Amino acid sequence: MAKGKNFGGFGGGMNMQAMMKQAQKMQENMLKAQEEIAVMETTGTAGGGMVTAVVTGTSTLKSIEIKPDVVDPDDIDMLQDLVVAAVNEALKAATEKSQSQMSALTGGLGGGLGGLL
Repeated sequence: MAKGKNFGGFGGGMNMQAMMKQAQKMQENMLKAQEEIAVMETTGTAGGGMVTAVVTGTSTLKSIEIKPDVVDPDDIDMLQDLVVAAVNEALKAATEKSQSQMSALTGGLGGGLGGLL
């Protein structure tokens, strides 16, 4: 059995206090990123910009704009489809942006740290 400062295979010389500081800094960075994601807004459009949806990083629909030209009382189904498409595009963009921001923060480790993050 090896003696000395080997903490469960973390390699000699790894300072536990430095590791704890690094973990605390990462936690602070993650909280900041989560706050930024919460106020982030993304936009999705459909029908060549006839319908525009804006969502927050927490997947909340903030606004929807429908150009008057696309409103046809005889074709409500098309309008509904455009609204759904615009909202889905905005939600997809928000998810991708959030994942990208968190991945950059964690260096791609994601959930591979066994719940430490």
